Amino acid sequence: MKSRTIRTTCTGCIAVLLAGCLTACGGTDDPGARPQIGIDIPRADSDFWKAYAKYLQQEINDQQLSVLPPTRSNGDDATFTANVQSLAARHPKSIVMAPQNTMTTDSTLSELFRANIHTISVDTEPEHGSVYMVVRTDNKTYGTKACEFLGKQLGGKGKVAELQGALTSINGYERSEGFAACMKRNYPGIQVIALPTDWKGDVASAKLQSTLAANRDLNGIYLQAGGVFLQPTLDLLRQKGLLKPAGQPGHITIVSNDGIPQEFDAIRKGDIDATVSQPADLYAKYALYYAKAAAEGRKFQPGPTDHQSTIITLPNGLEDQLPAPLVTKENVDDPSLWANHAAG
Repeated sequence: MKSRTIRTTCTGCIAVLLAGCLTACGGTDDPGARPQIGIDIPRADSDFWKAYAKYLQQEINDQQLSVLPPTRSNGDDATFTANVQSLAARHPKSIVMAPQNTMTTDSTLSELFRANIHTISVDTEPEHGSVYMVVRTDNKTYGTKACEFLGKQLGGKGKVAELQGALTSINGYERSEGFAACMKRNYPGIQVIALPTDWKGDVASAKLQSTLAANRDLNGIYLQAGGVFLQPTLDLLRQKGLLKPAGQPGHITIVSNDGIPQEFDAIRKGDIDATVSQPADLYAKYALYYAKAAAEGRKFQPGPTDHQSTIITLPNGLEDQLPAPLVTKENVDDPSLWANHAAG
């Protein structure tokens, strides 16, 4: 499962850009006049990331931050690298990012480190290169929570289609590993049909359609990203006459990840059964909190925080692991969940 395609990046590009800008921009004698924080928004094809972008703007205003105009990499590795280089050339003190291919970050993050620009990564954990702080949740737990919910609902028997994300992404393979390990350990009577999708809704829909045709007894689905997979999945099941409300015969039990408002509505309707809520609001809040802290030269230590999370040590930095609750019909209306007060 951990076999991944590695694409190279341009070593030294950021350093060249920085050197060029020092000449063109007249040096760096007045750091207080420069924006402190750069931001790259990773995707616009997911309702989760759209919500995150809105929360970012709210937090920029609320925290009164000095921020460069955000760039958008749209899930493309080359665009991400170019965006980071462009931001770095403006000499911010920290950059908030979410690299989608977490195996190819060494060159980019190492150049930022040498330029004394701190890196804050949101949701994804760069596997190479120094990071000041990663703001995310425990993604293996996502897979484990999904497995435990499906296993109990299905009574330990049946077939489950797993719509995986990109396995070049730490989130994709950690969710997959957590799900697979839990199923093997606790529910050997459930057959898991793993469907890699590269986080693409059209790929997920096509693969699920083929799986449904070959497995008419499929009784469970795990969506690793509701923001990308929810609507294509519901549309396909509706088209096939397989979208039965929870509690009725023929209902396919569905558990998702993200915690977007659309998933909550689907839980209320009985179209899906559960989701694991990623805190889009807290991702934005604490990404910018740590970006500002980095710009101010503050340091953090592993251990519990004052916002119900835990900072852990990574081989290449620190990670603040925020809570991600399982949401079902029992707690879907909980006002503390971000989707119930989503940024408009």
